[in-house]
Amino acid sequence: MPAKDPTDRPDVPDGTFRRGGGEQCRPADVRCAVRRAVTGRCGATGRPYDEEALSDALLVASELTTNAILHGGGVTGFDVDVDGRAVRVSVSDRSDRLPVSTGPVDDEGRWRTGGRGWPIVCRLARDVRVSELPSGGKRITVVVPVF
Repeated sequence: MPAKDPTDRPDVPDGTFRRGGGEQCRPADVRCAVRRAVTGRCGATGRPYDEEALSDALLVASELTTNAILHGGGVTGFDVDVDGRAVRVSVSDRSDRLPVSTGPVDDEGRWRTGGRGWPIVCRLARDVRVSELPSGGKRITVVVPVF
């Protein structure tokens, strides 16, 4: 059994891998859902998962959620499920702006703070999709291999 991330919240009930509708969401909520989805599938199928790959999936979940909070007007919902040999994570926010990658240095040659989350997501995820939501905002869905 993998060590529990100390920032994971214990108050997300087992089996709850979907959240939406005005509830406040933190990166730890999505990480907890990812961990529970993966370990739940392993318990049901007896298939082991790669601990390093799970760490990648947890980092991607944190980055998506943090970016939605910092740049997207807040998280409006998330979904986590296991799809074959991977975990699929979707995070929705209020902003229509697409994610962008920025270099580590600005036009003046100064080092930027932040700006590393989206490149991390794109590098660790096998599939990255950004879609507009009918009611406004966007949904980012990624697939990260873990088995």
